[in-house]
Amino acid sequence: FDNEAVMTIGDIAVDWESNYIWVGTGENNSSRSSFAGLGMYLSKDGGKTWEHKGLPESHHIGRIILHPTDPNTLWVAALGHLYSPNKERGIYKTTDGGNTWTQSLFVNENAGAIDLMVDPQNPTILYAATWERTRRSWNFTEAGEGSGIYKSADGGDSWQKISGGKSGFPGTSGTGRIGLSCSVENGQTILFAVLDNYDRRAKEVKKETEGLTKEQFRTMSDEKFSSIDNEKLQEFLEDNGFPKKYSAKKVKSMILDGTMKPVALLEYLEDANSLLFDTPVIGAELYRSDDNGTNWSKTHEGFLDDLFYSYGYYFAQVRTHPTNPNEVYLFGVPVIRSIDGGKTFSEINADNVHSDHHACWINPNRDGHVIIGNDGGVNISYDAGEHWIKCNSPAVGQFYSVTLDNATPYNIYGGLQDNGVWKGPSNYKARDRWHATGQYPYEGISGGDGMQVAVDLRDNNTVYTGFQFGNYFRIDVENGDRKYITPKHELGERPLRWNWQTPIHLSVHNQDIFYMGSNKVHRSFNQADDFETISKDLTKGGKKGDVAFGTLTSIHESPLKFGLLYAGSDDGLVHCSMNAGQSWTSCNTGLPTDRWVVTVEASAHKKSRVYLAMNGYRWDDFNAYLYVSENYGKDWKSIATGIPAESVNVIHEDEKNENILYVGTDNGLYISLDRGDSWQSFQGNLPAVSVHDVAIHSKTEDIVLGTHGRSFWKGSVKAIRQMDNELLAEAIHVFDVKKIRRNSFWGNSWSQWYEPNIPEVDILVYAKQASQLKFEIKNEAGLSISTWKAQAKEGLNKFTTDLSIPEAVAKKLNAKLNSKDKIKAADNKQWFLPIGKYELIVTGNGNSNSTNIVIE
Repeated sequence: FDNEAVMTIGDIAVDWESNYIWVGTGENNSSRSSFAGLGMYLSKDGGKTWEHKGLPESHHIGRIILHPTDPNTLWVAALGHLYSPNKERGIYKTTDGGNTWTQSLFVNENAGAIDLMVDPQNPTILYAATWERTRRSWNFTEAGEGSGIYKSADGGDSWQKISGGKSGFPGTSGTGRIGLSCSVENGQTILFAVLDNYDRRAKEVKKETEGLTKEQFRTMSDEKFSSIDNEKLQEFLEDNGFPKKYSAKKVKSMILDGTMKPVALLEYLEDANSLLFDTPVIGAELYRSDDNGTNWSKTHEGFLDDLFYSYGYYFAQVRTHPTNPNEVYLFGVPVIRSIDGGKTFSEINADNVHSDHHACWINPNRDGHVIIGNDGGVNISYDAGEHWIKCNSPAVGQFYSVTLDNATPYNIYGGLQDNGVWKGPSNYKARDRWHATGQYPYEGISGGDGMQVAVDLRDNNTVYTGFQFGNYFRIDVENGDRKYITPKHELGERPLRWNWQTPIHLSVHNQDIFYMGSNKVHRSFNQADDFETISKDLTKGGKKGDVAFGTLTSIHESPLKFGLLYAGSDDGLVHCSMNAGQSWTSCNTGLPTDRWVVTVEASAHKKSRVYLAMNGYRWDDFNAYLYVSENYGKDWKSIATGIPAESVNVIHEDEKNENILYVGTDNGLYISLDRGDSWQSFQGNLPAVSVHDVAIHSKTEDIVLGTHGRSFWKGSVKAIRQMDNELLAEAIHVFDVKKIRRNSFWGNSWSQWYEPNIPEVDILVYAKQASQLKFEIKNEAGLSISTWKAQAKEGLNKFTTDLSIPEAVAKKLNAKLNSKDKIKAADNKQWFLPIGKYELIVTGNGNSNSTNIVIE
């Protein structure tokens, strides 16, 4: 599924008899990077080819259920748009193999279907779970009265609600995401439903002897504050990370002299992230029904704490053994297992099992055989979770960023979704050999959700990076030393607002100078030991909600002038400072409102030029937004013409050729050779994956992509950079071929059981129009060594040769070579070019061009 119009997947269903594969696109989670899909796809040849089968506005598919005996009948749980209301959500049914669909269950414009199952004993009986949620950039309402469980007794043509009311299953405005499963025991279908319950817990009465909590300061009087024991207050300040300058004695004096109120201690800590984690919701609950959903009962007493925390919207799935209702798996941050039908649970994570679990399959025919999928990959157990195998060969890393250093070979750094920050050598190519050697070239250097990285190129060792919401460190990679560097607000001020992907920037003018962006710009002159704030709030001021918003998302300093700074925000603002932050000017004239700034980049070629990329994904707007300004952001010109309707994640200007721009979107990579006047796909063999970041190495001219779904990819822009107007006017142009070292293993193998070593040399050819090309290699004496033909498409082409030559030619060459230089036939009976200098001539449509091939 690497080359379709969308890559994100919510569910897969397979008809094992026909080998038909159904794919429902769009992730079934509703998190920050849960990207939308385009509906249903079908492959009738085991995945070789795909056809689109409708439901494009479903955006997120929760589940696909195939009829057990009728291959043309299936049902789909469509969750609908994430960031906007729409009617194309609920349960859909087709009886003609997806040619037409009927919407048989619709609740409201914000409630879609998240889960679906068919009674294994009767395919006319189905159960569906709906989920009402409203997500905005600044807030996520994770529950609503549109959430519930429905039953159909007529094959999904009509539905009746079986939750809420007197059913025993909650039906309040706090009803969140629901997951379904069932088992069959003694001829009876037993239903299970896990609920992310967003109703609030009853407040616990804290004992007076316990330590202080921030909530106590919300309504505390000055008088009561003054009576707090200093040791308790000091302990509270230290436990909550207050700067050392705020001692208990200092804080009390600030209260007593009226500088601030006790509530300031609460407000110092209360940001969107704390609201997310501190929300006292009921959380995960498991319910069971033994009468086909008429009545439900909770399987356990008390709370299932430390499973969902307060973000069950990312989880809320349950799996039960098909024939044993006592074996139940719930997955959240850990995965937990019950062997008594959900009364009690035990955790079955292991050392090689990542957290944040989203998928589980239980083998109905072999006890203990379980497969789980999580934010760290796939694990398999054959003893019900006592031991796990990690199966992570597919390179499906979700990188937010990519950064390169100047070591030899240079290293690639990147921040991964929920998998920390990694570093590895650029000459490594993904393969599984490290399983045998134990030497994996990449190493993790930071945890959490890995974010942006900056490397001090003076030593290729000092690294600035961190995890979500602005938690950044300066790391000495060689010895592992690290220092927490995130700037803090002052007591009495509201917390700084840090984006999930906090922007950082290391000055190219002096790499002691480091920038970070909250809702303000912060600068350090001493490698982040100390910061000064050099801007006011450069956003619209934020909005009340449980998601950090009103934050900076991009910071860049002109490589041509120190102190020429740009900053962009998640609420659509762009600002420029031409005096190192002493003053800032709005740069929003002519720009769309409320679109997320993903990249603002000052040109490396012209001081007044700046590029801008904006993203409408969080408004369910998938248009491409790309701009250039030639006057420091005072006026903008759209340069998006030619980019499909795909959300843009990054724009990057080529540092050597000012006409070349690179753009990464949610479906691939694009390039412009004329500064944005026109664009073309720059995919090659790159999957149609979301490209989140682009970096180009200054010495090697490699281009490295951070993709959100297919890890790192590396290519070369050496030839691309030469494609100026003069070259593009040529009918044919063959680029220089790098020197080749001859190897005695060419055509040979150390064992008869292994394939011989065959040299491969890439030849890049630009053809102004599609044509058949003739390739000819001649030696310095003019002897024609080898010829072959290949079809060229219009534009840049890559051809590969193995440097083999005809036997008759080899014998002619040997006749003129010294005995020590004579060549021999290889084990595979082929002859290969000897050491020397040759001319490669490429001809087509009556035109030709040539370059040298040098074999050392």
